[in-house]
Amino acid sequence: MKIEILIKMANNIGDFFNAESNKEIAADGVKKHILRSWDPRMRREIIAYCRQDGTALSDLVRKAIADLDPV
Repeated sequence: MKIEILIKMANNIGDFFNAESNKEIAADGVKKHILRSWDPRMRREIIAYCRQDGTALSDLVRKAIADLDPV
């Protein structure tokens, strides 16, 4: 899948959870959604993108993906 599509999807998820005032809870919501709904290849690609650059991702999504990253 193209990384641009994954970035857009991840940021859309982040926008939904950003309504939560507690950003730790919001980031956890993003993380859980990605774990439940994305296949492992998609997760690997977004984690790799976040490690390399990540600038197109919102702060909330970067936090959630950092929590997903096993390294």
